[in-house]
Amino acid sequence: MGQAGGFFRKLRILIRRDQFRSELDEEMTFHRMQAEKEFLAGGMTRKAARLTAMRQFGNGERLKERSREVVGFRIETVLQDLRFALRQLRKNPGFTATAVVVLALGIGASVAIFGFVDAALIKPLPYRDPSRIVGVYESAKQCPKCNLSYEDYLDWKKQNAVFQSLEAWGTNSYLFPTPSGAQPVPGTRVSDGFFRALGVTPFLGRDFYTGESSPEAPRTVLLSYAAWQERFGGQKSAVGQTITLSGLPYTIIGVLPREFNFAPRGISEFWSTFHDPNGCEKRRSCHSIYGLARLKDGVTTETATADTKTIAQRLEMQYPNSNKGQGAIVLPLSEVIVGNIRPILLVLLAGATLLLLIACVNVSSLVLVRAETRKREFAVRSALGASRMRLMRQFATEGIVLVTVGTALSLGAADAGMRALSALPPKQALGSMPFLEGLKLNMHSIAFAGLLAVVAAILFSIVPMLRLPLALVYSGLTEGGRNSAGRAWRSLGANLVVAEMATAMVLLAGAGLLAKSFYRLLHVDVHFNPDHLALVNVEAPDEVYGKAPQSLTLDRKVVARVSQLPGVISVGLSSDPPLTCNCDTTWFRVMGHGYNGEHNDAPERDVTPEYFKTLQAGMVRGRAFTESDDAGHLPYLIINKTLAQQFFPGEDPVGKKIGDPLLSKESLREIIGVVDDIREGALDDELRPAVYYPMYQEPEDGFTVVVRAAQSPESVLSAISAAIHQIDPGIGVSNETTMTEQIDNSATAAIHRAAASLVGGFAAMALVLGVVGLYGVVAYSVSQRTREIGVRMALGAPRRSVYGLILREAGWLTGIGIVLGLACSIGAATGMRKLLFGTEAWDATTLVSVAMVLAAAAMFASYIPAHRAAGVDPAEALRAE
Repeated sequence: MGQAGGFFRKLRILIRRDQFRSELDEEMTFHRMQAEKEFLAGGMTRKAARLTAMRQFGNGERLKERSREVVGFRIETVLQDLRFALRQLRKNPGFTATAVVVLALGIGASVAIFGFVDAALIKPLPYRDPSRIVGVYESAKQCPKCNLSYEDYLDWKKQNAVFQSLEAWGTNSYLFPTPSGAQPVPGTRVSDGFFRALGVTPFLGRDFYTGESSPEAPRTVLLSYAAWQERFGGQKSAVGQTITLSGLPYTIIGVLPREFNFAPRGISEFWSTFHDPNGCEKRRSCHSIYGLARLKDGVTTETATADTKTIAQRLEMQYPNSNKGQGAIVLPLSEVIVGNIRPILLVLLAGATLLLLIACVNVSSLVLVRAETRKREFAVRSALGASRMRLMRQFATEGIVLVTVGTALSLGAADAGMRALSALPPKQALGSMPFLEGLKLNMHSIAFAGLLAVVAAILFSIVPMLRLPLALVYSGLTEGGRNSAGRAWRSLGANLVVAEMATAMVLLAGAGLLAKSFYRLLHVDVHFNPDHLALVNVEAPDEVYGKAPQSLTLDRKVVARVSQLPGVISVGLSSDPPLTCNCDTTWFRVMGHGYNGEHNDAPERDVTPEYFKTLQAGMVRGRAFTESDDAGHLPYLIINKTLAQQFFPGEDPVGKKIGDPLLSKESLREIIGVVDDIREGALDDELRPAVYYPMYQEPEDGFTVVVRAAQSPESVLSAISAAIHQIDPGIGVSNETTMTEQIDNSATAAIHRAAASLVGGFAAMALVLGVVGLYGVVAYSVSQRTREIGVRMALGAPRRSVYGLILREAGWLTGIGIVLGLACSIGAATGMRKLLFGTEAWDATTLVSVAMVLAAAAMFASYIPAHRAAGVDPAEALRAE
């Protein structure tokens, strides 16, 4: 009740503020007059009594201030402080604009990167109880996280004791009939419980039922929301329709939700079951699918990994020829999705934090300069009755105003930054990064911006208060404030500049190392000539071209038809183009070599005779395939140089034979040549042994056409597609690109490009802010030492000595900052070594180069105030004080 009464009393005072002031003045006047009467009664003269009463009563303005604070009359004073702060900031537009822009840049960059990190690492996956969903993989010595074989998956599903459900999925592509011909569309094959494991319910229709994966069940398909809208006009009647995919009938049973996206697969329009296991899925040694499971309650990923490893050991004993050396690993689904980009996100967050630190240091230095120059003002205000708390509130109000405006502008910058981040990855990579879709400001980002604003406001309010205790305020009145301000600021400003230089050095070094790493990645030796190469994927229907004779006819027709196109130099076909992945591997054993059941695997590629010539990949030994290397001749193969070095050291591999682990008669092939190490995997993957089979011996109806063009490869892409459709309009053509585009748009290049670009942007801003900070310190130091410089020049000091005086001071600050920054840079680069390719964290060339850039920029910034100091007129300088 008492608290409520106090609140209403304060409210009445606020509403009746004029009456309160009047009553307060009357009461104070009454007390002074009473004291004056007592002194008159004691025999004092009227003048002496009045002066004595005023001295006894104290400072009237201070008493009024305290009286207002006692009764809680603070909203009025807050408004007064706010109005005064706005007037002060308007009077100093340069300071205000600089502080606001610097804050907007620092906070905006941090919020933009936080939005990225929040979407990828913090925001939960859009599935039911996502922390219980895991990815399940087999592992081997050369492949710690590998695909499952379908046979192993079925055994794991039956024997595990840790999964509520264990499901599987695999990539696929379907030929969808359109008026212009068959069009390849991305699809996914899944086990029938896949969507129940994720906790996803179709938007329309139903999910797969248990047992719908069996070959006896009808073929059914679920549509993605995008496919439903684009290919079926968003009509509900699409559910129940029968469509033809790759020449086979499928019944549409449902439509997945609009927001559904399974990042490990990327974009997929059609989702079907493992209805018809293919040849690979019927072999335990062939690994082509991925596992997805929901853990039982109370089971950890470590426990699940231990359980699946136990199963893998049993299968290894039961099937030694196919499962020798195979283990298992279980990872959280979130780790599966963002594991590759986690390092770049953390590096970017660290870079944004450092940039924000520089921004805060810069604005703090500006605020401190103003505080130092305003000591006389605050001393006068204190002498006139302003309390310490009132002065501190004034500092806080000005800091809050600056931060509020800067934060408001930073939100716009952050939103633009998020949109820019979303546009960085190539289009084909966005499907595996669903967290980038629609990335924009949200409540998490705004709350984070608010948190940064609060921290910045506290910093900008407290720092000048700590620097200007009340004793220094009074001293400001007696000593004029100017000399003390100069001495204080030269000491504190120097420390701030060193911190800025060191932080800028860390960001510049990081950007330099990432840029050098990215350059080396794009210029890594791929052991073929990627210029003037065009690539087109071809997929033919199995019903027409699924058998060997028909596939062979198709392969030869495609080579012959495309070779006749104008501007085409040579044509080759491959089951997988270079720089795709180290996948589609085969187990092998060298005939005549000792064997202990080890797991030797290598990427397997089926290629046509002109393939190596088209790539301009050199033959190290032996010969390439010829047109006669078809099914009617001896089985041959070609190996790469790495396989030859690892398995045939000191001997000629040509003429030797390789087969499966059992060396079965049908698997044995004779090595006829050794080709250079064509890079089959990603740009930053290690070179691995690889084997090449003649496609004409085992023809395929799905392959990549590789064309070397005389002119720009882009100019022949449409002609290649048209030529293939002339052979058969039912053949699907997709992914028309050039080898250069494939390299530039690869996921590896995108990650390194984003890291180098963003950290480079942070570094550029840090360089500007650091140099501006140094310029401010040196310029302010010069302004405070005008009289000293005038005295030196009046006594005969030459101009070059003035230059030396100023530049030496700046040089020491810059040098100390760079040395500290170099030490920190090596540590920071060591932490981001996963993002470095062919570049060491202590790369001397890069570190020395960025140090020289920073030093040159700092010296240039220092030269301007040094030049101004050297031009001082001694007579004017001596009158400056």
